[in-house]
Amino acid sequence: MTLKDIGEFGFIEKIASGCVVRPQHVLRAIGDDAAAFKTEPGYVMLVTTDMLIEGVHFIRKASSGFDLGYKAMAVNLSDIAAMGGIAREAFVSIAIPKDCGLNYLEDFYKGMKSLASRFEVNILGGDTTSSQRDLAINITVIGVAPEHQILYRNSAQIGDMIYSTGYLGDSRAGLEFILHHFTPESAEERALIQAHISPEPHLNQGRFLAEFGGVHAAIDVSDGLSSDIAHIAQESHVGVKLHSEKIPISENLRHFCKKFGFDPVEYALSGGEDYVLLCTVSPDQADHLEKEYLKTFQQPLYRIGEIIGSKTLEIVAPDGRITPLISGGWDHFKHEKSPRNKFQG
Repeated sequence: MTLKDIGEFGFIEKIASGCVVRPQHVLRAIGDDAAAFKTEPGYVMLVTTDMLIEGVHFIRKASSGFDLGYKAMAVNLSDIAAMGGIAREAFVSIAIPKDCGLNYLEDFYKGMKSLASRFEVNILGGDTTSSQRDLAINITVIGVAPEHQILYRNSAQIGDMIYSTGYLGDSRAGLEFILHHFTPESAEERALIQAHISPEPHLNQGRFLAEFGGVHAAIDVSDGLSSDIAHIAQESHVGVKLHSEKIPISENLRHFCKKFGFDPVEYALSGGEDYVLLCTVSPDQADHLEKEYLKTFQQPLYRIGEIIGSKTLEIVAPDGRITPLISGGWDHFKHEKSPRNKFQG
């Protein structure tokens, strides 16, 4: 059976099952002109949307439908996590080319549903249409948060400590395997690929940080550490000083960089798509936050730098040398991503 055999409405009927996992607030989901759901008193609504285009954001042949659906949902949930929100509803629109099979599309929705159900996110609707060439995906996620517990980019304060909730650079290394058709030779290399195709949104971590009184600003790492911390600096009108030896780098990435002759710090700074969170924390609350975070998640919160007043971006080498921190992450309209492709000389 093909998509042409069942048609648009047959396809919608086929994927509708399992989309609503938290029905108590839903009045109408897939099947009407619009979804209807109850909002929660005392909460502010958060809305985010992301578009993923084949050939720009993903290579369809390099990913299963399940993994693509999972990641498409993950990158949207990560935006809600960055603001300390609770993800609630999702709306999914896709433009489908003729060569995209029904089985692939069903697996795509299974991947989305698997992650959405874990965080009790309802998929309440969207749109489907045909595409002349590439698969295009657009997801909108609605979340909620108490008004006094929303984390913004523009609230960092001079003297704040800068933290990361996880490793940086693994996703970029995984992408190298995909782009250059390398076969992973170890569990460590397979883990790097998984970091790219199946990122874990830090929703629980974001909510924890929002509830902790000393956290001032936050952002998720989608474009790269150097770019995303620069967004906080620009929006907050402050400067940043990072310490290269404190940037959390996994052993998997270290092994990869040693094998291919790369600098792991460069990968961590400019890689992107790690979807961990960066946050800034009042210095008098920093030690307490580290202890409570470790107790809650059984993983450390990594202190990587501090907010400074000079409105400059700096990075400190292990020998104490201070150099400018260059924002080297992804920019869709500059079409350039650092580190540059050393595989091609």
